[in-house]
Amino acid sequence: MDQQIINLYDEYTHRPLSRQEFLSRLIKMAGSTAAAMAMLPMLELNTANAATVPEEELFTERITYPGFNGAMQAYVARPEKEAKYPAVIIIHENRGLNAHIEDVARRAAKAGYLAIAPNALSSLGGTPPNEDEARKLFQQLKAEDSLQNFIKAFDYLPGRQDCNGKYGCVGFCWGGAMANKLAVNVTTLKGAVAFYGAQPDAADVPKIKAAVQLHYGGLDERINAGIPAYEAALKNAGTQYELYTYDGVNHAFHNDTAPTRYNEAAAKLAWQRTLDFFAKYLS
Repeated sequence: MDQQIINLYDEYTHRPLSRQEFLSRLIKMAGSTAAAMAMLPMLELNTANAATVPEEELFTERITYPGFNGAMQAYVARPEKEAKYPAVIIIHENRGLNAHIEDVARRAAKAGYLAIAPNALSSLGGTPPNEDEARKLFQQLKAEDSLQNFIKAFDYLPGRQDCNGKYGCVGFCWGGAMANKLAVNVTTLKGAVAFYGAQPDAADVPKIKAAVQLHYGGLDERINAGIPAYEAALKNAGTQYELYTYDGVNHAFHNDTAPTRYNEAAAKLAWQRTLDFFAKYLS
């Protein structure tokens, strides 16, 4: 698909661009309404691809924990055997906790972690089934409140009998930015992984105590513009970090429910690097 169309969809999903304006511009780019409507299923999420790891042979549950502005909902997955595991907070994109992120939590659980995926939209009633409605709800969230709600997850973890006290996090898009913020604000964090997430202020980077791993799509100009300043700050602070850019792939390349932007080779490589990183820093 033409990269300009993919960039238009990225603009639609990350900036205040109405669906009417998005469709109007898409029709112009596609050449006709029929062509534009044929493209939509290739651009929008396809939840039929969401479940790659079944719940069988895993322990899963839905929990709430005390948040900053009310109870936070979360999905939990870990190995079936009762034991103490390193905990990894799984942080969703700007669509809330959905089937894809729950699947990512199960992938982490299958690798031997206690995975907890909070829902940033808990205070607004949870994740609606329509992704456009979910993105609109994100505009109502206050950034500092959301940060505190995810920090509260680390206050919750010590009370779990299946947690060994070693903490990591991994986030995607909106969640990638949150993973960077948690690295700045949670001193007990051992490892933070950010997939195509906005970078923290360079002045805050010296506060990071965790090791950091960063994944970027080579075609993701919007997010990649912040890489040089972030990397320079990480180097100056002496922070342990790994930075990978995957040539020729887009924002959201790890999301296998995003048909046009998903890149299987890059996604698998980035996820294996994530697991290797956690094995190193959470062991």
